[in-house]
Amino acid sequence: MRILLLAPSLEAGGAERQLVVLANGLAARGHRVCVALFRMTGPLLSDISRQVVVHDLRKGGRADVIGLLLRLRRLLRSESPDVLYTFLGVPNLAGVVMKLLVPGTCCLVSVRASNMDMARYGTLARLCGMAETRLVRFADRIVSNSHAGAESAVARGMPRRTMTVVPNGIDVDLFHPDRAAGAALRRQWGAGEGTLLVGLIGRIDPMKDHETFVRAARIVADQDARVRFVCVGDNRNSLGARVRELSDGLGLGGRLVWVGRRDDMVSVYNSLDVCCLSSAFGEGFPNVLGEAMACSVPCVTTDVGDAALIVGDTGIVVPLGNPKALAAGILSMGGRIRRGEVAGVRERIKEGFSVEAMVDATERLMGELACRV
Repeated sequence: MRILLLAPSLEAGGAERQLVVLANGLAARGHRVCVALFRMTGPLLSDISRQVVVHDLRKGGRADVIGLLLRLRRLLRSESPDVLYTFLGVPNLAGVVMKLLVPGTCCLVSVRASNMDMARYGTLARLCGMAETRLVRFADRIVSNSHAGAESAVARGMPRRTMTVVPNGIDVDLFHPDRAAGAALRRQWGAGEGTLLVGLIGRIDPMKDHETFVRAARIVADQDARVRFVCVGDNRNSLGARVRELSDGLGLGGRLVWVGRRDDMVSVYNSLDVCCLSSAFGEGFPNVLGEAMACSVPCVTTDVGDAALIVGDTGIVVPLGNPKALAAGILSMGGRIRRGEVAGVRERIKEGFSVEAMVDATERLMGELACRV
């Protein structure tokens, strides 16, 4: 098959990583795979296989809409893909427009989130969300990476009849246990011998609910002096400033480290004893849980998206927006670790959420749709 994948960029996000894994996996199976990006930026560009052709659509500012669509239409006519598969909201809209403008285009759109609280975002984001909900019904198939995301999308008005769930695939060769790789970071972040290091990985965004994590950290710190915390992810915005101010106000300056975005994620995961997800909404399949678990790091997570399905009995699931419950989960997991009661973490990802299974399911779906065009 000739396959074209469309995304805004290859910045270090969950959807972008899945695109790279899928593109490489399909290309390795002999398909002609092209990736079209609004902007040719992002650290994940270096992870794209040489078998994959990458096109830069050279998107300018927000006003560069017509030009972008025209360049995308030219690319579609040139490549004549059997399937166009779009990742994230604006590419989903562009894909549907291409289906209407370019006869014979077979379009798959992806749903990567669940139960989004759009009131927490700006006007443009809300308008794009509403347009996406109304227009994706014209796509040939909607692919959700989570069961929670599929149900949320249907509740918002997307058609169930064209909805398919294909869970994310975690690259267990890339994400693997290597405590030596994380040792230097542990030292850098003040986690000495006998210290439990609890990490939250994710950009500062309303959905990630860093405030609940910070408040839970204060509760844990009061009960266990051997626990330290680290927040990894871009925090250079006004919300980040407020959350760091809250952390300082709670007296966590010596116990919680803010390190910003990092690209050495295998080392980051391997520095942790516990990976924590405090998200309040919006998550579909949180890659951070699967990647941490692939490194044999157990997780404590809020009951968001498919998180409970991912961690199973290897992790601890707590209610949303509840610092006391999150703190109790962290303390409980710390006890399990110190008693040597944590097992089967990596195996759960290898057996249930492999890259091979994700590529298999996507390839099969694409093949079915391509035969109908």
